[in-house]
Amino acid sequence: MFPSNLEIARNASSKPIEDVANEMGLGSHLLEPYGRDVMKVSLDAIEELSDRPRAKYVVVTAVTPTPLGEGKTTTTVGLGQGMHHIGKQAVITIRQASMGPALGIKGGAAGGGYSQVVPMEKLNLHLTGDMHAVTAAHNLLSAMLDNHLFRGNALGIDPHSITWRRALDVNDRALRNIVVGLGGRGDGVPRQTGFDITAASEVMATLALTTSLRDLRERLGRIVIGYTKQGEPVTAEQLDTAGAMTVLLREAIKPNLLQTVESTPALVHCGPFGNIATGNSSVLADLIALRAGDYVVTEAGFGADMGAERFFNIKCRTSGEAPDAAVVVATVRALKAHSGKFRIVAGKPLPEDLSTENPDDVHAGAANLVKQIENMRLHGVSPVVAVNSFPTDHASEQAAICEIAERAGARCAVSSHFTDGGRGAVELAEAVAEAAQEPTRFRLLYPDEASLREKIETIATEVYGADGVDYSAAAARSLDTYEKAGFGRLPICMAKTHLSISSDPTLVGAPTGWTLPIREVRASVGAGFVYPICGEMRTMPGLGSDPVAAHLDIDADDETVGLF
Repeated sequence: MFPSNLEIARNASSKPIEDVANEMGLGSHLLEPYGRDVMKVSLDAIEELSDRPRAKYVVVTAVTPTPLGEGKTTTTVGLGQGMHHIGKQAVITIRQASMGPALGIKGGAAGGGYSQVVPMEKLNLHLTGDMHAVTAAHNLLSAMLDNHLFRGNALGIDPHSITWRRALDVNDRALRNIVVGLGGRGDGVPRQTGFDITAASEVMATLALTTSLRDLRERLGRIVIGYTKQGEPVTAEQLDTAGAMTVLLREAIKPNLLQTVESTPALVHCGPFGNIATGNSSVLADLIALRAGDYVVTEAGFGADMGAERFFNIKCRTSGEAPDAAVVVATVRALKAHSGKFRIVAGKPLPEDLSTENPDDVHAGAANLVKQIENMRLHGVSPVVAVNSFPTDHASEQAAICEIAERAGARCAVSSHFTDGGRGAVELAEAVAEAAQEPTRFRLLYPDEASLREKIETIATEVYGADGVDYSAAAARSLDTYEKAGFGRLPICMAKTHLSISSDPTLVGAPTGWTLPIREVRASVGAGFVYPICGEMRTMPGLGSDPVAAHLDIDADDETVGLF
């Protein structure tokens, strides 16, 4: 019987974390130990390593996933390990796990099988406390805002225009909409608000996109919490809170160094939501990694129309770095799902006939993979399709994916990294190394100078394949307000479903003949992007009928059980 992720993680023959750091060129003066297995890395490493050669920069993305996910993190880890098997030194950079999904229906975010980051328990549960620091900084601003209202509201904030909520790193649907300030006169000003999960906090997105402590301080000061009755934005700086928020994040700004089960270095830092934020790990982790190996392998959340588009147009715009190649993860089950013949629901068993050998079903779902390859080419990046191999796959179905990829002009490799670790990703590593040697032709999708509407419409038509955009009256007013307030140069972070290239989660493949509806538009000025909302976006998930938390416990030996 194949061992569980937790069993594999515990039995890994890990190196001393100091040795892993040394192989990256990180001296002990740049490291702060967190127990025996984790190190914080000083931002001084960016300057100290600056004279070293720059690594090749590879982003791992995917086809539009099923609700179960297609294994991007596992592929990222497996590819990093595979690079070692072909004589290359790689550093992987991934997001930090949110405890909400880890204790809900999704499970952990450390990868899986023989391609995962260890220690698994620490990565998924607290790690070095960065999530809690973000939560504290976010809620400090909430408290200062409500205190300002209680003390007389000298800034003239319109309570009905307040956009700043509270944050918690737990799935709790009962907190989505609440009323604060109830009780006596001394308990505050009553108003409606709510909680978002910490991964959805603008503070998290801001931390992920910052380039230094000073830059973080300035970004936090620009956070807009609401507007005056005259329509003027009110910031965290005006509430005298940005400085204290920065102090609370002094340690959280430092990336965390861990390792994979094969001792490939892994920088784990930040975890912004993939639906309404960038869905990428931090710029700072990448800036360190790019001078600490031959290859940096990073992951972008959800499908290529989501995380990768934001990686290119927001993260790379901020960092000034350009990717050398992109890996598009595809699975037999995902392409079969895009045929429209199967219904896959998170938390429920897969349809039995999904595992029946039928390469024609794979070809029927080809349009989604072809469009995601096209989206990589749209940004001038060389794509490599990684067929993430599952035990239920048939060779003819995996061959069908490679046929689709090659016809679309992309390299393709079948990878068994889940069961075989880095050894199973050698073919993929070789294909990526070859693609990364091609001349870099990376381009941003739109210039800073384009209007917010032009940016939105470019993403909608060129990345999603929409015929156009339909703005609600409220969305149009917000865009006009943001342009007037000077936010027009910010990039766009589209908030839409991850289950379709379109805005309709029921549409599979690569839909055409549709219009993107923009229901409302919000601005994350501190993080540095504007996010149009297409449909209903849940920023506070709920727990399922059988959450992971119900199975998490300690056994007779005081070891954790139930985490996966």
